[in-house]
Amino acid sequence: MKQALSHYRLFLADEAASCALANNLAKSIFPNLSEGYELDLSDFSGARIYLHGDLGAGKTTFARAFLRALGVKGRIKSPSYTLLESYNVSSLYLYHFDFYRFNDSDEWQEAGFEEQLLERAVVLVEWSEKANEQLPPPDLRLDLTYQEAGREAVLSAVTDKGKQWLNNLNSQTEV
Repeated sequence: MKQALSHYRLFLADEAASCALANNLAKSIFPNLSEGYELDLSDFSGARIYLHGDLGAGKTTFARAFLRALGVKGRIKSPSYTLLESYNVSSLYLYHFDFYRFNDSDEWQEAGFEEQLLERAVVLVEWSEKANEQLPPPDLRLDLTYQEAGREAVLSAVTDKGKQWLNNLNSQTEV
């Protein structure tokens, strides 16, 4: 029996590689995800993914591709100015936060976003460190760092769910 992964590291040469990672992660969380079919949410208990990296590292690019893989149609806006963009696909709620503009971690509390951290929702958070310890822990953390002409992506599982997703992701890429 293979040991559950807690970290998954890979090099992303370009935007297409980032989008491929986002698509594969979506399939890891929803293994029966396929275009044109309604998501099976019977065993889904929510997903929290926190995205970290410098400005321009590809957090929003990843988030857009991930949301698109889950079935979001139309324009996917960056929440840099609005702090939150929300979507609904079938009966799945998707929340994309960006806390870059926070100057104080108390702004998280003042904004009243706690209800968007529902169970059975997918929550993507850029710049979660700006809310400090006020946010619940993620299931998975994605760190994007500049490396040569591309990016290094490190996915770190925080919960058992996150470990399962990394194992699913790893088995998708094993050939």
